Amino acid sequence: MARLRVLVTRRWPAEVEARLAEMCDATFNVGDVPMDGAALALAMADYDVLCPTVSDRIDAAVIAGGNRVKLIANYGVGFDHIDLTMARAKGIAVTNTPGVLTDATADIALTLLLMAARRAGEGERELRAGKWSGWRPTHLVGSALKDKVLGCVGFGRIAQATARRAHHGFGMKVAYYARRPAEADVEAEFMPYLKDLLAKADFVSLHVPGGPETANLIDAAAIAAMKPGSYLINTARGGVLDHGALAAALRSGHLAGAGLDVYPAEPQVPAELLDIENIVLLPHLGSANSQTRIAMGMCALANVRAFASGATLPNPIP
Repeated sequence: MARLRVLVTRRWPAEVEARLAEMCDATFNVGDVPMDGAALALAMADYDVLCPTVSDRIDAAVIAGGNRVKLIANYGVGFDHIDLTMARAKGIAVTNTPGVLTDATADIALTLLLMAARRAGEGERELRAGKWSGWRPTHLVGSALKDKVLGCVGFGRIAQATARRAHHGFGMKVAYYARRPAEADVEAEFMPYLKDLLAKADFVSLHVPGGPETANLIDAAAIAAMKPGSYLINTARGGVLDHGALAAALRSGHLAGAGLDVYPAEPQVPAELLDIENIVLLPHLGSANSQTRIAMGMCALANVRAFASGATLPNPIP
C-alpha cells in the first residue's frame, strides 16, 4: 500500500490513530485545537487525504486551496460542513461514517427527552445551588411518557432507533413525517404533512440531515403549529431549527420544554437559550461513547484504506 500523506484535523481515539499511523504517513493535531480556514486550505496542497470532523468548515475557499487532496474522509455521519459541489468540481471523493453511531445518537435523543420531560436539568441546578427545600407534591412536576406521541421528523436509522426505544421502553406511540412511508420494525404512523405531525405529537424529535433543503425547517410557523405544552428534541443539526423562535415559545409557555445537542455555529450556543430554565443543553454528545467513537474512526480508516488500494470506497457521499 502506498504511504499516503494524511492529515487528521482533531484527535481520534488512540487505537484508531495507531492503526492509521501504521498504514499511512499520518499527521495528527496533537493540540486538538480547531484548525482555521487558512490552515485547512494549506493542507489541501500538502496532503493526499484530509480527515476532518464537524468542527471543521471545509468550504469552497478551503477546497480551492490546493490540488493534492483527492479524498476527504469525514469523521462523522453529517457532511453539511463540506462543500460537496466544490469537491466534485475538483475531483475529490468525500466519505462519511454512517451506521456506527445510530444507537449512541438515539440514546442521547432519549436522554434529552427524559431530562426535558422530567425537568431533570432544572432539578439538578436547583439542588447544586443549595435551593432545594425538600420534597413536595407540586415541585418540578413534569410529563409522563406512556401513551404520549413521539413525532419523528425524518425516519432514517437514528429516528427508528429512537422510536424503538420510546415505544418498547416507555410505551410511547410513534408517528413520523418523511418524504415517503418507511419500512420499520416499530409500529409507527406515517404522516405526509409536517404540520399535521407537529399538531399531533407530544414530543417532536428532529432527525433530518443538515443543508439548504432543511435550513430552518422548524421555524416560527412550525413551532406555532406544535401542540401547546409539547416538547422539542434536536440531535440532528443546529441549522434545521430557528432558535429565536424556540426561545420565544419556551418563554411564553407554548412549549413545555426542549432538549438540544447540536447548534448552528458550534461551539457557540445561541445566547437567547442560556437563561431559559426549561431547556436541556448538551455539548454535542450524540456519539460520545468510547465504542462508538472508535467505530467511527475505524469506518473512516476503512475509507482511507480503500482509497489507497484503489478499491471501491465503502461510504461515498454521492
